[in-house]
This record gives sequence, C-alpha cells and structure tokens, in this order.
Amino acid sequence: MIAAELRAIEREILARRPEHSIDPSLDRIRHLTMLLGDPQRAYPVIHITGTNGKTSTARMTETLLRARGLRTGLFTSPHLISIRERICLDGAPVSAERFVELYREIEPYLRLVDDASPVPLSFFEVLVGMAFAAFADAPVDVAVIEVGMGGTWDNTNVADGTVAVITPISMDHAQYLGDTVAKIAADKAGIIKPGAVAVIGQQSVEAAAELLRRAADVGATVAREGIEFGVIARELAVGGQRVALRGLRGEYHDLFLPLFGSYQAGNAACALAAVEAFAGPGEDDATGLDPDLVAQAFAMVTSPGRLEIVRRSPVVVVDSAHNPGGMAAMAEALRESFGPVEVIVVLAVSADKDVAAILDELEPLAAAVVATANSSPRSMPAADLAELSRPVFGADRVHLAARLDDAVDIAVGLADEAAAMIGGELAGLPGAQADSAVGAGALVLVTGSVVTAGDARLLLTGVGPAGPADLAESAGPASNLADQPEREEQG
Repeated sequence: MIAAELRAIEREILARRPEHSIDPSLDRIRHLTMLLGDPQRAYPVIHITGTNGKTSTARMTETLLRARGLRTGLFTSPHLISIRERICLDGAPVSAERFVELYREIEPYLRLVDDASPVPLSFFEVLVGMAFAAFADAPVDVAVIEVGMGGTWDNTNVADGTVAVITPISMDHAQYLGDTVAKIAADKAGIIKPGAVAVIGQQSVEAAAELLRRAADVGATVAREGIEFGVIARELAVGGQRVALRGLRGEYHDLFLPLFGSYQAGNAACALAAVEAFAGPGEDDATGLDPDLVAQAFAMVTSPGRLEIVRRSPVVVVDSAHNPGGMAAMAEALRESFGPVEVIVVLAVSADKDVAAILDELEPLAAAVVATANSSPRSMPAADLAELSRPVFGADRVHLAARLDDAVDIAVGLADEAAAMIGGELAGLPGAQADSAVGAGALVLVTGSVVTAGDARLLLTGVGPAGPADLAESAGPASNLADQPEREEQG
C-alpha cells in the first residue's frame, strides 16, 4: 500500500518542471517557505556548494556532526536510486511513510504557490520545501544543505548558512552559470551570507578572487584550504587512505578515511573545518574537536557511487563523475588506489555535458570504452557517444551497447580477457619481476553520470543506499531502470 502511494507521489513530483529546466528566481520557493512558516530558519544551516565533491563533503560534515551527538538533517542531490536519499535524518533517508506524509502535508501549499505564479513549482523546489519542513518537524539541531546548482539562485539559498562551504570550482553548467570559472564562482559565492564563516576548498586564482570578494562584501570570515586548514599527510590504506588533517583549531592524525583519492582527503579537510567553524570557540577541547570522535566519524563515512567497488572478480567500480574536472580527479584517484591495471570503461553521459573534454580525460586511462546509455531522457544515445569516442580512442578501443546491462557484460568479458593475458605474461617473468607486478590486472569502471552510477549500482548490487528496502519501496525492479525517479547532475 505505502509503496504504491510513494510511487504515485513520485510521479506527481516528476510531472513538474525538471531540475535541469532552470528559471532563476527565488520567488516561488520564498512563497512556499513563507506559507510553511519559514522552516529553514528553525535550525542552523551548513550550506555547501562547488562543482565537484559537494555530496561527499556534505556526507562527511553530517557524519562529524552526528558523532558529536547532534541530531542532523542532510539534503543532497541528485539521488542514486531512491528519491528518499535526498532527505536524511540522523544519517538515514526518511522512511517511505514519512516521505508520503511530508508530501501530503505540504501539498495544499504547493497548489497555492502554483496558482499564484505564472511558472509552477519545479521538481527541485518541491523537494527543497519537503526537506526544510522535515528538518523543522524532527526537529534537527543542524541541517547540512547541498545546493542543487550554482548558489545565488539555487532554491536552497533561502536558507542562511552560518557556515558556507565551497568545494573546488571548475567549468560545468556553463549555459546556466556562466562561461568562465570566474562567473561560475561569482554565482556560487551567493551562499556566503553576512557574518558567516566561508570554508573555501582548493580553488583556481579566478575562482578564489570571486569568493574572497563576496566574503569581504558581506563581512564573512574566511578559512582557506592550504592556509587556515588542510591536509597534512596522506597514505594509501586497505579500503581507503590514512590522513592527517589540520583544522581551524587543532591537528588530527592517523585518521582512516574509507574513500579513495586525494580529492576525498581535501573534502574531509573542508568538512572538518566546517564542523569546527560551526562548533565555535568555547566548545569541545580548547585545541579542537575530540580526536576520538573525529576518528570515529571519518571511519564510518560512506559516499555511494564515488569510486565504489560493487563487484569483484573482475572488480567493477562505479563512479558518478560527470564533468571534465570530476573525471580528471577520479582518473587520478583510480590510478593511485588500484595500481597498474587495465581499465575497461563503461561510459554513459548526459548529452548536454562537455562530452569531448570528458573523453579527453578518459583517454589515457581506458584500455577500452563501451559506449552506452543510461535511464535518463537526457542521456546521449549510445551510437552518438561511440561516434564521438572513436576519433579519441581509435575504433579498435571503442565498443557499442545500447543497454547498460549489455555494456557491463561486454566490459566484464574484456576485463576477463585482459586479466588472463596479463596472468600469462606474469607467469613467464622471473620471480622478482613477477612480484613487482602483483598489482597488475583488469577492472571495469562504470562512469559518466550520477544516473549511470545509480543504474549500475542497482543493476549489480540490487541494494539502495539505505538497504534492500529502498528497492521495494522506490527504485522498482532492476530490469526496469527507465521507470526510476529522474536523477540529474547538479553543480
């Protein structure tokens, strides 16, 4: 019964203007939150923007806050499998029952706003309103809010963050945010509010200038990665990495982070600084947060769909990189964390992305590419992606599969062949040389989009981020990926 009602509500929400149809105005969301009693003002907010790393940073921030005994709300987008992933309380997606209740509670107000506006509320605006209401009703001690796209005109920006976190900024969504990094940064800087603390991750000179200008204009305090806080040291570890971080109020050593890549260490540093800034002087130990709590929190961090191993023999990794900057960071992390390996890439991308630049970032990494499509209506047709890929990789390295499940099967076969060939070559090497090549092998990487990562995760594991119940209530059968709630890359 509840599953059917949830699916009906999802269809109602999805019938609205989609996330990627941008109308730069906060009038509708302000009208909605006003009718709801401005729930976004019932709790302090840590607001997070950037081009890449937002969701991972948000998850780490929320986990640190929860480890300190605070009741937390977390709003992220897009979702991998279940729409309920976007609205979390105390680290878990709201239940199907609560999601239905939230929608029914605000439904009359949605109609009022729709009737009063020439442009009805969008899919994203409805979810923002539901999240704000859920966090006020809980009630939470603090909400960690990830923007959907940009900053200034993002619907989440009706909330005033006491801490604003800006992860690295690069080119993405140029048609909406501006055709230079500086313009994009100026838009994202809009989440920095008067009197807030601006936690700024590693940035280009152009982006940093815009962020610092905004902070100066509104009187915000600035904390910069690499200056006021940052990564002291990091080394590979089984299942992730060990890091030492310098926060705003102390140093934290020998932290296990179960995520791959130097960029995740940077995200962890930003999350730590954000929580220290939120805690403020006078709380916890005078030299910083409780080191044991920090270590405990980072050790239990998860970031589904970010260099996540979903199968072994051969290893299959899914990653949600969907723009050139994210693809470059992912490729570097993959090389570092998995060693010398033949990488067979299953690629499905959104047609409105800088596909040429994405392919250029993948070319040095991929031994072969299987071009395919994902379940989003925005997905580039597999044949078009293959045609674009052939001049970059060479025709012999490009394969075509119209369906993602077929693409994964092809890639697994290619990986098995590559592993067998490598194994045969190693067998003929002298002992010392063979020992030095132990890391050699083959893996399958499924990437190109959050939608692609979510589709592959569902296909290969049958489990949503909150466990099998996600599937029964929201995702639908793995064989019917096209019926899942729409997911869009934001930035």
